Amino acid sequence: MGWQERALCAQTDPEAFFPEKGGSTREAKKVCTGCDVRSECLDYALENDERFGIWGGLSERERRKLKRRVV
Repeated sequence: MGWQERALCAQTDPEAFFPEKGGSTREAKKVCTGCDVRSECLDYALENDERFGIWGGLSERERRKLKRRVV
């Protein structure tokens, strides 16, 4: 999993990427915007049906919407 080692989130607080229900995702998404492996992260989440957390700059709800548009 080479992309995970290069991910900016690996260098920050992991709890920001898994907020409590109704919690803010702003800080995690801000980290994602500057990450070089954002697309690999999002691809991983979509392929593995990740249901929690911020992956590739998208929340679970945003990934569901994206999947529906693609299918």
